[in-house]
Amino acid sequence: MRLFKRQPKIIVHDGRFHADDIFASATLRLLGEKGQILRSRDEKNITAGDYVMDTGGIYDPSKRRFDHHQIGGAGIRANGIPYAAFGLVWKEYGEKICGGSEAAARVEKVLVLPIDAADNGVTTFDPIPGKPFPYLVQSAFSAFMPTWKESSEVTDAHFVKLVGIAEEILAREVTHAKDFVEAEKELERIYRSTEDKRMLVLDRMYPWEEILVRYPEPLLIVASRSLRVWKVEGALVAPGSFDRRLYMPEAWAGLRDGELAKASGVSDAVFCHNGRFIAVAKSKEGALALAKLALDAHRI
Repeated sequence: MRLFKRQPKIIVHDGRFHADDIFASATLRLLGEKGQILRSRDEKNITAGDYVMDTGGIYDPSKRRFDHHQIGGAGIRANGIPYAAFGLVWKEYGEKICGGSEAAARVEKVLVLPIDAADNGVTTFDPIPGKPFPYLVQSAFSAFMPTWKESSEVTDAHFVKLVGIAEEILAREVTHAKDFVEAEKELERIYRSTEDKRMLVLDRMYPWEEILVRYPEPLLIVASRSLRVWKVEGALVAPGSFDRRLYMPEAWAGLRDGELAKASGVSDAVFCHNGRFIAVAKSKEGALALAKLALDAHRI
């Protein structure tokens, strides 16, 4: 006789959906819990739920209850951002999904924190008067809420669609986080084994921008972005900044192909951005030659 596992009952609140209940549901999907999601505030449904998220007034992971709307909330992180449903579910299951604490913490930083902050009304950046407000993932999800001219009957169907989208986003962030953790270790090895740490040479598409800024010496990064070209790029001054520790020579700004080859003396030079933060050559040898010239010009 074939035995079938009973699918869990997953409860979230009805009415207007938000990014935190959508991503909390997506987290369970990624965990392997494929039960039907019921959107309800009915106490009978809440009591019967195997997982209850963003409703019910209880936070108790041992009972799979993940609400943050009760008096006192469900905890505040050291950085001042309170937990929302996504964060509570991720705190419980994120490490299992990622296969380790480092990758789970990375997803928390990149995706979970901004969504929890927005759901709790915490501003994580300062709007600039007269400038457009950033279009965030919660903005995209809000576009699926019916307008005043549309029927609210589409809300549940749109919620289910968005959970599928969120699951794909979350799965990709998990992949990026796991690879980021691996890249940190590899870039540390490259940094420590490089004699002249002003210039680091990378043969893979490592996410170096956020990682190498931690080290004080690197000025230039020589890296292959494809089998066809190599690039020389100035190391970032600080995380999130576009300012560079070293720029290409002014004489190269905006030049391409033959013009850049003539100005630099590097025969396979391809391009230098007019902002001078990056230069490109067809070969590794060409990129290294451009980098050496930039370093020599920096010493003058």
